[in-house]
Amino acid sequence: MHIVLISGTNRAGSTTLKVTQRLEQRYKAAGVETTLLDLQELPAEVLTPGAYDERPDGWAPFAEAVLAADGLVVVTPEYNGSFPGALKLFIDMLPFPKAFDHRPVAFVGLASGRWGGLRPVEHLQGVFGYRNAFVFPERVFLPSVGDALDPETLDPTHPFTAQLLTEQISGFIAFCRAVAPMAANARHA
Repeated sequence: MHIVLISGTNRAGSTTLKVTQRLEQRYKAAGVETTLLDLQELPAEVLTPGAYDERPDGWAPFAEAVLAADGLVVVTPEYNGSFPGALKLFIDMLPFPKAFDHRPVAFVGLASGRWGGLRPVEHLQGVFGYRNAFVFPERVFLPSVGDALDPETLDPTHPFTAQLLTEQISGFIAFCRAVAPMAANARHA
């Protein structure tokens, strides 16, 4: 099994990337092969209007990783009540419809506010649903993220949140395995 984790912002030094890296460690500890896509590494040329017609050099590894994934984990911060524009651009650049069609996806939201990225995750669920992804229903939200994570381990300081992440990881792995035959049939139809 191969899970691709997407750090949903291109902001340098982001907590989102740190959380995504910690989640990647947890997936690896569960015996899963992973790839981490850091949107800071997107080629600058994806911002040009011509990128929709001809993908820039450096884009292929992003698309190939998504297309080869057995499941996607999207970690998104909340920016202005939604998800970052860099994440939307990333989604828009991926091949339609095959990038997400019948591909399992899980979400982790984080925010400095009390709702923990609920709004961007709900927006993303609509986008991924439109693209026919298999949306895993167990979402995790990290509220007051600056205070909610241990600065050394980046693990949630609240036991309930730590338990939710552990349950999401094991549940998502099982979900990916359960829908794998259906996903494979749909992609080869």
